[in-house]
Amino acid sequence: MDDSYYTGHTDNLEKRLTEHQSGICDGYTSARLPVTLVFSQEFSTRLESLTCERQIKGES
Repeated sequence: MDDSYYTGHTDNLEKRLTEHQSGICDGYTSARLPVTLVFSQEFSTRLESLTCERQIKGES
């Protein structure tokens, strides 16, 4: 564990957490197991979710 944070979006949080925890998701989290959920937020639309993710990541 390196005390870093990962930001993402999903339509199925439990499934996505299981994927990350098992290492199925190649990339950032697969090298940083175990992962721990520290925050989640629901949105009415996928666009709202993506907009929030971009804000958190500092993207336009």
